[in-house]
Amino acid sequence: MSLTRPIVGISSDLKQIALHPFHCVGDKYVQAMLGGAQALPVLLPAVGEAIGIDAILELVDGLLFTGSPSNVAPELYGRSLKSPDLADLLDPRRDATTLPLIPAAIARGVPVLGICRGFQEMNVAFGGTLLQAVQDEPGRMDHREDLEAELETQYGPAHAIEIVPGGRLSEITGVARAMVNSLHSQGVDQLGAGLRIEAHAPDGLIEAFSVIEAREFALAVQWHPEWHYQENPLSVSLFAAFGRACQRRRSARGAIP
Repeated sequence: MSLTRPIVGISSDLKQIALHPFHCVGDKYVQAMLGGAQALPVLLPAVGEAIGIDAILELVDGLLFTGSPSNVAPELYGRSLKSPDLADLLDPRRDATTLPLIPAAIARGVPVLGICRGFQEMNVAFGGTLLQAVQDEPGRMDHREDLEAELETQYGPAHAIEIVPGGRLSEITGVARAMVNSLHSQGVDQLGAGLRIEAHAPDGLIEAFSVIEAREFALAVQWHPEWHYQENPLSVSLFAAFGRACQRRRSARGAIP
């Protein structure tokens, strides 16, 4: 691995494994950065303000905010927990790490890509709100995976998305419609300030958005493009574009291996 590659920081979850807490990232995200973005992934621990935002933004050439089984705490977007059962799906240390980091990175011109939970984090970071159970909302589809199905089926194509003409995602992918997987129960309710819809599902749920005033790549998607990314032209285009943006930043900074 050449250190001339851009460095991409990847958000971590704080998970209890046996008797100890661990900072965890799915290997699929690491592989998508290595192969799809041609970047060197660096895992960012979920330590809240101790992460040192300025130091991180000096270190990295891009940031990937990953999907996760956990949800953004609803009090962070002015709501209360819809069900007590959802309390076990919170990760306050991750929230405290990612939510301040997102707007700071975009303001600094650091390329940012959000996936699933990362998509939801980006919306909340810009003042947006979330639906805590999309399947319970009138007129909405059930966007969850079948937990009893094989993994390949869970991550298989679930529904189409319509990509907004003339937008950033349209520019990157060159397509107007695509099939994507769907493995989420939460989604965007009110879109955050300064964000632009890039794609939506058949039920109107927002599936992708970009940051309008961003100086560099700042895009988020609700589906999971990292899953077998190399077999999906949409994913290949998305990660390649993100990787190019990260390389531009590295070159502009004159980063030395």
